[in-house]
Amino acid sequence: MKPLIGVSTSVRGGWRSFLAIRFALWRVGAKARRITAATAQEADFDFDQFDGLIAGGGDDISATLYGGELTPDVRLDPERDALETRLISAAVERGIPVLGICRGAQMINVSFGGSLHTDVWEVFVKAPKLRTVLPRKKVNINRRTWLSAVLDCNPCRVNALHHQSVKDLGRGLKVSAVDDFGIIQAIEGTFETQVIGVQWHPELMPFSHSQTDLFTWFANSARNRVLIEQQCDPGALREAC
Repeated sequence: MKPLIGVSTSVRGGWRSFLAIRFALWRVGAKARRITAATAQEADFDFDQFDGLIAGGGDDISATLYGGELTPDVRLDPERDALETRLISAAVERGIPVLGICRGAQMINVSFGGSLHTDVWEVFVKAPKLRTVLPRKKVNINRRTWLSAVLDCNPCRVNALHHQSVKDLGRGLKVSAVDDFGIIQAIEGTFETQVIGVQWHPELMPFSHSQTDLFTWFANSARNRVLIEQQCDPGALREAC
């Protein structure tokens, strides 16, 4: 059974990110369908068709959502911000697993009331300004986390394409990984629904077994959710399953 994963992207240029994520999901036996602010407004859009949600990378998150300082020289997508806030909350309520990638991890945090560093280099001045698809950043995975159980590396080498990062944690979230300079590199939920957000782009490291394991975990979580629901009495309430 191939679970159907909704992948949220920007309307502008988001197809590149979607193709990389779709390939990563295809490798682990899952199907992907792109969600944008435009497609979510179509009459036949039904979020309940999805077995998992990936909030992908892309434009900066508007500072108005987390009380940060406005930066005039960055590209924003307010419609996508609003869409992903709704989708992430709906997924957690429905027990649909969520994976946040780079901006998506930040969006998970903001959706639950957390805040961001608008420009990480202004805060962590000693951290090198890495911006590369190559795995040149070292991240340390916190033990007793879902992420630690998923990845077979610790520390892990990952890529880095961000300049925003998680600051104050949102409700029900905890830190899963940090780099050597204290910048939060992954978060996850403490609630029943499985939610992980990573600051790096695992879809751009297809030759990394650990990053493939991340997509395998996600696909299996979505698949298991479907199997559990299929075992329920069709007339039963979701809470009874």
